[in-house]
Amino acid sequence: MQIVNFLSTRVPRLRQIFVPFICGVLITVAVAPSLTTAQSGKNQEIYRQLGLFGDIFQRVRESYVDEVNEKDLVEAAINGMLTSLDPHSSFLNNDNYSDMQVQTKGKFGGLGIEITMEDGVIKIVSPIDDTPAAKAGLQSGDLIIAVNDKPIRGMTLSDAVDKLRGDVGSKVTIIVKRGALEPFDVTLRRDTIKIRSVRAKMFESIGYLRVTTFSEQTTSGLTMEIDEMFREHGDKLQGFVLDLRNNPGGLLNQAISVSDAFLEQGEIVSTRGRSDENASRAYARPGDIAKGLPVVVLINSGSASASEIVAGALKDHRRAVLLGTRSFGKGSVQSVIPLSGNSAMRLTTARYYTPSGVSIQAKGITPDIEVVLARIEKLEGGITREENLRGALDNGEKVDKSNTKRNAEGKSVKPSKTDQSKVDNQLARALDLIRGVSIFNSEAARP
Repeated sequence: MQIVNFLSTRVPRLRQIFVPFICGVLITVAVAPSLTTAQSGKNQEIYRQLGLFGDIFQRVRESYVDEVNEKDLVEAAINGMLTSLDPHSSFLNNDNYSDMQVQTKGKFGGLGIEITMEDGVIKIVSPIDDTPAAKAGLQSGDLIIAVNDKPIRGMTLSDAVDKLRGDVGSKVTIIVKRGALEPFDVTLRRDTIKIRSVRAKMFESIGYLRVTTFSEQTTSGLTMEIDEMFREHGDKLQGFVLDLRNNPGGLLNQAISVSDAFLEQGEIVSTRGRSDENASRAYARPGDIAKGLPVVVLINSGSASASEIVAGALKDHRRAVLLGTRSFGKGSVQSVIPLSGNSAMRLTTARYYTPSGVSIQAKGITPDIEVVLARIEKLEGGITREENLRGALDNGEKVDKSNTKRNAEGKSVKPSKTDQSKVDNQLARALDLIRGVSIFNSEAARP
């Protein structure tokens, strides 16, 4: 026999009323001896709805065409209640809860996609770098309409996730709808997803930092990479590009600590729940790991949740220039509440706000400089300048035949090692922006 307790902590001397269900579930309800007419009527309506649920549960057990698993029925009912609230609230059974705990530590099994449910089908928020999904070319905004020839429509998000899961090494075929294109099949081999949340490289004197997700290792990994860049390049560093494109988010505390790493002071983010007492604010502490150098943050429609917290904080404090396209627009906070039987519920408990007090829920963050993703190609045909004209005068100086250029001070400068044709245009614009700021600052510093 299952007993569910509804308790009011505000009214003393409660007495219990036992309401038996046809299905044998006993609800223990604690009510106050002196309820208002409105409260009493509201409670009676709740009891009627719970009784209706019990009737339906019993009818399904007795009359459904196939024998059903009662545990699965209850879990489906719970999950249906939560998913009706918003796309991000859900029930986590034993397996799902364990998977979530592993995922936040940076290693889990699957295809490597962050997904949500939209209009009855799965929408890819973003693929994760170096995973089967990313290698197969899946993109942010793609819709998964079927898994192994079984349509997604009508399934819950948890059901769809179960269809995508499987043993490492096994294959799954999905049908993808991308924009106005005809649906197409993609076959992927499931793998153990090991998330390296921070990747770094150098573009000449500019540090590039790609943050793929906000897991427990993100802040420490970012700090380690930047410290290493300063050790190797020192005063030659001109700035940093923080790439948050297709970053689906992750842990709130990591988003706060990453923002704090670049800020000296001020509010990072505030969260506000149903009541004022549940509101909270996070503030930056002194210390900037970038040592005041210019920072450009890349965002796109796959930048969600924790990524938007970082982008919003750095934008509002004018610590970074945001470049790319509008972000995803997930401005809600989910709390994972452990339940009995090693299960849990993911419940939306608050909205978060940028330091300027703006909620980005369903609006996203607009970049300072909007640049859509495109491919850079060299135009056919040669370039004609004065020196290419027949009989053109020289400049009166000796010709420097070495493979060098000279700067304004006459010092030789090695040609750029960055092949812009092999760099995506958003990153190329970010690199050029930092170079421009560096040149401007160096000229302004001259006596």
